[in-house]
Amino acid sequence: MSETGDSAPDFTAPLANGDVDSFTLSERLEEEAPIVLAFFPAAFTGVCTDEMCTFQSRLAEFENVNASVYGVSRDSPFTLNEFRDQNDLEFGLISDFNAEIITDYGIEMDFEDLGVYGVAKRSVFVVDDSGEIVYSWVSDDPGVEPEYVEVEAAAEDAA
Repeated sequence: MSETGDSAPDFTAPLANGDVDSFTLSERLEEEAPIVLAFFPAAFTGVCTDEMCTFQSRLAEFENVNASVYGVSRDSPFTLNEFRDQNDLEFGLISDFNAEIITDYGIEMDFEDLGVYGVAKRSVFVVDDSGEIVYSWVSDDPGVEPEYVEVEAAAEDAA
């Protein structure tokens, strides 16, 4: 599992931003660091919607320290664009449809009783301009949201 002090695994994936573009972490770090990667199990579910909407309501705090926020899930980019639209999210959502990023970060989880496998544990990583993870939070309980103030402080420290 990726932890504070590790180099963030680089990746390229579809970005749902109203359209569908390509997102490469290492390229974005050159212009947008620090970057907050907020992994969530699935769009259109209760806690995930609450979490992404909370990041939206706090987006100004991240922008004030020049940090960029991105949500990441296994949903398709088309599903994520609809999720963005329905929740008025202004930040991009990264589609890890093939679970490659989730695997690289070591944050896979299953909902065996539902027959759902290989989704992201609710996790947050703050990555600085050198590609180092300066903050990590991973929950084994999908019903728990991150401490947003801690995430904001880590982004500010990395700015």
